[in-house]
Amino acid sequence: MELAVADRRPQEVAGEIAVSVQNVGMVFGEVHAVDNASFDLPKGRFLTILGPSGSGKTTLLRMIAGFERPTTGEIVINGQRVSAVPAHRRSIGMVFQKLALFPHMTAAENVAFPLKMRRHDARTIPDKVERYLNLVRLGGYGDRRINELSGGQQQRVAIARALVFEPDLLLLDEPLAALDRKLREEMQLEFRRIQKELGVTTINVTHDQREALVVSDEIIVMNGGRIQQKARPVEAYRAPSNAFVAHFIGVTNFLEGRVSEAAGGRVTVDVRGQRLPGHMGGSGLAAGGACEAALRAEQIRIAPEAARLDGLETCVNGRVTDCIFEGERVVYEIAVPSLSDAPLRVFDHDAESHQQFSPGEAVRLGWNARDMLVFAR
Repeated sequence: MELAVADRRPQEVAGEIAVSVQNVGMVFGEVHAVDNASFDLPKGRFLTILGPSGSGKTTLLRMIAGFERPTTGEIVINGQRVSAVPAHRRSIGMVFQKLALFPHMTAAENVAFPLKMRRHDARTIPDKVERYLNLVRLGGYGDRRINELSGGQQQRVAIARALVFEPDLLLLDEPLAALDRKLREEMQLEFRRIQKELGVTTINVTHDQREALVVSDEIIVMNGGRIQQKARPVEAYRAPSNAFVAHFIGVTNFLEGRVSEAAGGRVTVDVRGQRLPGHMGGSGLAAGGACEAALRAEQIRIAPEAARLDGLETCVNGRVTDCIFEGERVVYEIAVPSLSDAPLRVFDHDAESHQQFSPGEAVRLGWNARDMLVFAR
């Protein structure tokens, strides 16, 4: 999976922190939903909190929004401690998975609603509503009822409503989860465009790794209530801090073994009697220690014979067990009993010009040491 991450920082002011989460925890009974979370988010940045169900990401967002009060720690928004500030008094716009639009109102009336509730000058409201409908590419749709709009158009109305009063912070709670894949991918690009155009500080919560990589300046990966890594998308993908992050972002094969040697960032792993060179993916690696080696599906090369893989540091024999055509790529499942009981997944992104293999065919797989990240187990 190739990543192209644009530097979207012109709106950020050096040293200005929009949101500071300081040793925040939330306990429900005996369950630590969020455990000692800390991070700073500069103004104008787009942060995505990514993780599986139950990882604590939504609870963390709800604490920032003011819907839940932290059991421990402090949240600071634009320099103000907000533990005692109720949700309705925080300058925060929100878009939920359930959009909570008013069905009896038109699109324009929905967008105008937060301005009226905040007692904005009634003479300025129509112009502001029109501006934000144009921003979300719904110019000319203001008179339509919500049930007359498509799912994507309703999503745009919800975005306009969350932004029209110019909040200091925009929070997105899995707003795209209910959309079909194509529309979801289109809206991901729309979120990125709108946030870049306005420069509003944004925190997004999702379990969709592609969404996190596409829209974000930074990603936080959570699991079990704890922050596993905070990094730019490219760093989270290419340099995961631990095996969980490597597993959660991207399609990754894991090989269990023991460390034979570890020095200077290089690691040699013994996997079922084969010595495989790799790179340290985390701390705690020492000779003799149990480990797991992570191989991204797109980093493994596949060929009919060894000669096609000259120059690669590791080459192994395998046999195709399945071949799945996905349009832009072919996904192979390759049995390699010398390394693992589970088949390895391999992506071929140049399916048109490369030879395609059928189930049952013998193949060779290869990769370099830099492609294999090793973590303590």
